[in-house]
Amino acid sequence: MSAHQHFIIYKPYGYLSQFIYELKRPKKLLGELYDFPENTMAIGRLDEDSEGLLLLTTDGMMSEIVRSKKVDKEYYVQVDGLITDTAIEELKNGVLIGFNGKKYLTRKCQAHRLEEEPQFPQRAKKIRDERHGPTSWLSITINEGKFRQVRKMTSAVGFPTLRLVRVRVGEVHLNNLDAGEVVEVEGFCV
Repeated sequence: MSAHQHFIIYKPYGYLSQFIYELKRPKKLLGELYDFPENTMAIGRLDEDSEGLLLLTTDGMMSEIVRSKKVDKEYYVQVDGLITDTAIEELKNGVLIGFNGKKYLTRKCQAHRLEEEPQFPQRAKKIRDERHGPTSWLSITINEGKFRQVRKMTSAVGFPTLRLVRVRVGEVHLNNLDAGEVVEVEGFCV
């Protein structure tokens, strides 16, 4: 039996975190970026509008470990407006979001304002510019992953997400990967 293979990728904006899409509307899929081996799976997901670090593996057990609540996931988030200290404190303490038709209180998390705009590759679809009002960036680190959770969290405190980039999963960092770049690694130290 062959050893498992592991990959890190900068998932670009506009791609789905999957290899097969059976609905009629055409979508961009991960398999278009690299010739992954059979049975490769994404560990967790980033929605079509999100980008950044995505781990892939042929090892189902590794997927379970990384998706557990023991592993932090850090996101850099550009929000509409100049985020306030009060909103950041609310995020840290947990906010009510909608999930599966019910209200859900997010777990406590780490959140802070980024003093400088992070340098990411240009996005395929332009985000509105400063003529439409100011924006700000923050870091949010969570260890859970409800559907579109970070977007719902920033919206709940009055600052809708404009751009969301996952920069870290456990001890694995996005570093300086370009959008769409794939790197095969020996394993994950999460």
